[in-house]
Amino acid sequence: MSVSGTQMQKFHGSMVALLTPFKDGKLDEAAFQKLCAWQIEQGTDGLIPVGTTGESPTLSHDEHKRVIELCLEVAKGKVPVIAGAGSNSTTEAIDFMRHAEKAGADAALVVTPYYNKPSQEGMYLHYKALHDCADLPIFIYNIPGRSVVDMTPETMGRLAELPRIIGVKDATADLVRPLRQTITCGADFIQLSGEDATALAYLVQGGHGCISVTANIAPGLLAQMHDAWIAGDVKTAMAINERLYPVHEAMFCETSPAPVKYAASLLGLGAFDCRLPIAPLSAAGRAKVEAALKQAGLLS
Repeated sequence: MSVSGTQMQKFHGSMVALLTPFKDGKLDEAAFQKLCAWQIEQGTDGLIPVGTTGESPTLSHDEHKRVIELCLEVAKGKVPVIAGAGSNSTTEAIDFMRHAEKAGADAALVVTPYYNKPSQEGMYLHYKALHDCADLPIFIYNIPGRSVVDMTPETMGRLAELPRIIGVKDATADLVRPLRQTITCGADFIQLSGEDATALAYLVQGGHGCISVTANIAPGLLAQMHDAWIAGDVKTAMAINERLYPVHEAMFCETSPAPVKYAASLLGLGAFDCRLPIAPLSAAGRAKVEAALKQAGLLS
């Protein structure tokens, strides 16, 4: 596995799993680009369009590609863009990979194939096909809670031997994983948490950053938390983590991204519409989100 020092420095810290705003059932391009610009202003270290939080399963292929292009128009090299390029169809994922490379993305985020329930060998062959179809660096997105399959550290280690498989977004919330994956994948393999509540602990265990849902609404604080950790200011990092824990919890009080979209709407960041089958946030869910934002000082 050959991750360069430049790549290690490029893909780190507080990164955001961008939500996708809708208006009247269509992409709200202006709101999305406003969100991207605000993230950069607030110190977010990387933008990740059309992941799970971006409702990629309900975007058309044209919409998927357009969101990536809109994000790149704003980023302009100021921060890296890791484009969602996953599918449970290898052929479709190859199309997304090639588009992301052509559009100018810095890397691709590829979820383990959902619904099909591939074997470990099937997952290896899926990622190898994507690796071989383009020159874009790839982050594996391991999220067994949604995809049903769990890539083992051993399979990940095999993939890490390929030069453009450079890291993982680990949404298992298993804090032993970064240690095991360091052993199987090497110390240079970039490990990003995909679970806000354990992101700081993940750094302690050898992680390099987080692809965050909460960063949609608290980008400045999360950037400060990661900066504090890097600077060795553990006390400040822990204080921010404790402050935001109720928010992390509220963001998953119902199916994501309904809670974070509602939170974003309260902060003037766009409408809170989700696409079916994601239901609108219930009255109880709205109350939980509002209470958490107020407790964290994000909403008066």
